[in-house]
Amino acid sequence: MSNFRVELKKVVDDSYDVQIGRDLISDLVADLKNGLAGGISKFAVITDSTVEPLYGIPVHTALREAGYAADLFVFPAGEKSKVRATKEMLEDAMLAKEYRRDCCVIAVGGGVVTDLAGFLAGTFGRGVPFINYATTLLSAADASIGGKTAVDTELATNLIGLIYQPLKVYVDIDTWKTLPEKQLVNGLAETIKHACLADRELFQYLEEHSQDILACDPAACTYISEHNCEVKYKVVMKDEKEKNLREILNLGHTVGRAIETVSQYRLLHGEAVAIGMAAQTLLGCKCGYLTKEECHRVISLMEKTGLPVAVPEYIDRESLVRKLYTDKKVRDGKLRFVFQKGIGDVMTFGEEVYAREVPEDEIRAIIKTM
Repeated sequence: MSNFRVELKKVVDDSYDVQIGRDLISDLVADLKNGLAGGISKFAVITDSTVEPLYGIPVHTALREAGYAADLFVFPAGEKSKVRATKEMLEDAMLAKEYRRDCCVIAVGGGVVTDLAGFLAGTFGRGVPFINYATTLLSAADASIGGKTAVDTELATNLIGLIYQPLKVYVDIDTWKTLPEKQLVNGLAETIKHACLADRELFQYLEEHSQDILACDPAACTYISEHNCEVKYKVVMKDEKEKNLREILNLGHTVGRAIETVSQYRLLHGEAVAIGMAAQTLLGCKCGYLTKEECHRVISLMEKTGLPVAVPEYIDRESLVRKLYTDKKVRDGKLRFVFQKGIGDVMTFGEEVYAREVPEDEIRAIIKTM
């Protein structure tokens, strides 16, 4: 009998910049010319059918005009496309056009695009570099920052994926002007979540300026983008691989992700998260984690922006309760929730413990009142 030890200690610097600005396509091309992707000269631009004519084609055209080899890969827009079959389709299309390890993926779009393209980049050729060009408020606040990439399954959302960091993220706030108001409202949910868990100043700003954001005021959009980045950075820097602290970014997501799936994606992600936020706020108030006044402020802010705070009538409550058990925070078959502490902080339940078990009857009672 013999034993051979494979010593593989790694020191990796996965740092990257998030550039917030307006009309950033020319900046993207300039960064590539200055070596952002090293010596790579072949780019797979991945986008969806909605974003393709607005920003996918302009990015692709700018790359070609700059002398790069580039192809546009498009899939049908919507959460229902964020599945393994779509990833396989894109991979086969890239292989057919002779993409190999000497390429870079550029994700142009919202959260579905950045999640899917980032996951593809992390596995294609055992990992190729990728860049996020975020075109929605939701992706700017959430999906494009932090390296979490994934696809959905019939059981639940985001159960299959990996942590894979981009070379750079571009948050182009000019793109928000082309979003329907429903999508802008949808995007505010993750920003409100960040404010509730870590940024009281941001929460107060949202109370006063939510309509400016929905009107795409440049100053307001830049302000919330900077604060979203700061909140996520402070969490991800300490817990890149989601070992403990990063769970707090799942505030509102236990009910939110479940109701998103049970609704069969009739609810947008932000709409579902808003309902989940309302649920954790009501339960947290009952447990004494925030006052009735603070609970009212959180729910009122979501209502003011146009986000839903009640479970739709078409959702079967018992089906929703059962779906809660597909949440990633479940341990030993027990439901676990993250709770905000007042406004701008989160509860801790021991050393580096940021979620606590919640009996099924307690959350069922809350859901039935919504």
